[in-house]
Amino acid sequence: MMSSETVSLARQAGEPPRITLALQLAIVGWWALAALMIYWPDKPVGFAAPRFVSETHQLFVLLAAALTLAVLAGRFLALSSLLQPLRRAARWLIALALLLAVWEFVTAKLALLPAPFFAPPRALIEAWATDWPRLGDSVLHSLRLLALGFILGSISGFITGVAIGWSRGLGYWVHPVLRFLGPVPSTALLPLSLYFFPSSFSAAIFLIALATWFPVTVLTWSGVASVDQRYYDVARTLGASTLFLIARVAIPASLPHVFVGLFMGLGASFSVLVAAEMMGVKSGLGWYLQWAQGWAAYANMYAALIVMALLFSSLITLLFALRDRLLAWQRGVVKW
Repeated sequence: MMSSETVSLARQAGEPPRITLALQLAIVGWWALAALMIYWPDKPVGFAAPRFVSETHQLFVLLAAALTLAVLAGRFLALSSLLQPLRRAARWLIALALLLAVWEFVTAKLALLPAPFFAPPRALIEAWATDWPRLGDSVLHSLRLLALGFILGSISGFITGVAIGWSRGLGYWVHPVLRFLGPVPSTALLPLSLYFFPSSFSAAIFLIALATWFPVTVLTWSGVASVDQRYYDVARTLGASTLFLIARVAIPASLPHVFVGLFMGLGASFSVLVAAEMMGVKSGLGWYLQWAQGWAAYANMYAALIVMALLFSSLITLLFALRDRLLAWQRGVVKW
């Protein structure tokens, strides 16, 4: 057997990186998935004829071929920057291939789950390929609605939290209202918002802003109220004004709490967004889900759910990246 020193010397001499067993199993798994989809005919459901090879099946062949070529390129061209991410994701690639194979078995191949409520994996890809204009338009409308409501709720919640955290007199009046109305779900106010606002779009913005406002207000207030009094005493000794104490002492010290409130508000705004778009809005992911369900296009509904999950997860990731940039001394304290 080779010692660790011999292995390290061989690597320094330019030995190509090794393909791990997990990567080999991932490649085999994706080729087996492609073979399953192509060579095992679908079970007929109703009057539908069994399907064999389609363009969607060929896409899985291309995915298996791309994975194989990427691994071989990383191995023989010594591209560690390409092979290392594949090594880290190898177990997830195996699990994804197995999941898709089971999904294909119980839907298209054996028809164990009732159609059309449960569609095979290729149906989702076909939904993305054929209905991407409507789905893309819904994503853009949802992003616009979410951005307007979240920004409005974040700004108003931040101002309210700083105000009641700094001023005891203002907190005396606002705190009871906050405790009484804050925990009420924003969607419960949907009938009232549709009555008081001129359009369903403005009502949806109000509901998203309200869902964001409560956690941002509470956490900002908590952050400002928990600032060490010694910071204020040192700043006053140096001649700091009240505005300086708020802007340069209270707010920076409360930022970790503020970002926790932003994370909670963003999560709450997602659920309110979907519920609001199901009531009178002409486009959006929530509207798309309701439209797909109404036409029994369940493959489109599942495709929209996956798009929604990727979109919302990406937004939270961006918020975490912003937090790590502004709070560099707390990088990694909150995980995502």
